[in-house]
Amino acid sequence: MPFVNAQTQLREAFDLIRKDCDDLVCDINSLEYILYPTRVTIVHIPVKMDNGSVRVFQWFRSQHNNARWPFKWWIRFHQDVTLEEVKALSVWMTFKCSLMNIPLWWWKWWIIVNPKELSERELERLSRWYVKSIHCQIWPDKDIPAPDVNTNSKIMWWMVDEYNHIAWKNEFWAFTWKPLTIWGSLWRDVSTSLGGVFVLEKYLEGIWDSLDNKKIIIQWSGNAWLNAAKILESKWAKIIGISDSKWAIYNSNWLDISKIEILKKNRKSVIDYSDASTISNKELLVSLCDILIPAAMESQITTENADNIQASIILELANGPTLLDADKILFKKWIKVIPDILANAWGVVVSYFEQVQNASNYYWDKEKVNRRLEKIIKKAAQDVFDTAKEYKTDFRNWAYIISINRVLEAMKDRGILD
Repeated sequence: MPFVNAQTQLREAFDLIRKDCDDLVCDINSLEYILYPTRVTIVHIPVKMDNGSVRVFQWFRSQHNNARWPFKWWIRFHQDVTLEEVKALSVWMTFKCSLMNIPLWWWKWWIIVNPKELSERELERLSRWYVKSIHCQIWPDKDIPAPDVNTNSKIMWWMVDEYNHIAWKNEFWAFTWKPLTIWGSLWRDVSTSLGGVFVLEKYLEGIWDSLDNKKIIIQWSGNAWLNAAKILESKWAKIIGISDSKWAIYNSNWLDISKIEILKKNRKSVIDYSDASTISNKELLVSLCDILIPAAMESQITTENADNIQASIILELANGPTLLDADKILFKKWIKVIPDILANAWGVVVSYFEQVQNASNYYWDKEKVNRRLEKIIKKAAQDVFDTAKEYKTDFRNWAYIISINRVLEAMKDRGILD
């Protein structure tokens, strides 16, 4: 379903492009070049566990488009990974980077594993065996890995350390989102959330509005929702609903994020917060608010719940949280959806910043990272909002119209389209 959804999004946006265009990039055959990943790989790797047994892990890799080099890829450890999901994410990442107009072109590599079931030693073995199995595909100027769900800077350090042992040289820039002590970039921990807030502010600015006293609900995804909640609260918005992987809480007036942060640091659930009602994640999505932020997994907003959503704005910090048929329902209800390829791309941008800093061996302070991040964010957001003047459609199509054009133009210039 996620891959079909991604392809359908491309087709719909491409149809809008072709209405007013007779250029080569708008030829119907050009669409076929971007509908499918260039290459999909499945790998099986045996890892020795602490108890002496051997467990085989299955890994999926999807390379979507290499119109520009280098490839940039995310590593995800998750027990519910499917090949279709990996293919979909590789598509979305291509057009996310295109919309940001940065020279990275994406693929995904995901491992079917629940990291909570592994000891730290087993997790390290898995990470190092991963690099041993694909080290010939990791080049600082070609294929550069970074973490995704359930992977972090510690895992990136294990991987870059193993890679350097194999390569017999210190190429720490072959991986990004490394620990700050090993030349990671500042702002990486809050970049996705901060970027999403910048986009939201840019949209509100365009309709003469602000975040003041806006009531916001955030659906869980690791640290992204907590960082987003703290940033939004600092800008005088009110967080009234929030969730973790199992439960959600709702208070129509206000939730104290500092208290929730303490609970999570103590490995407790949000339901341990005393002054709120406990509800399910499904109920949270349709609760009354001004702005809904789905920051969890794919396919959360569907035809089953879209008609019941009560938010005026949806900011997609997750990848692919809204199915295409649900998009149409939301559009008819005048609910503005700020799409994932615009709203959550800022982690990608800071990962690019890290690569640039590593390559030059010169590192920026927080102010410079923040300033350059904000510049790219505002330019991409303005591009999308300006396109609205030409095409009478939703934000998602506007974003794809821009990014598809850039990909196809690059393919045309390289002689791939003829």
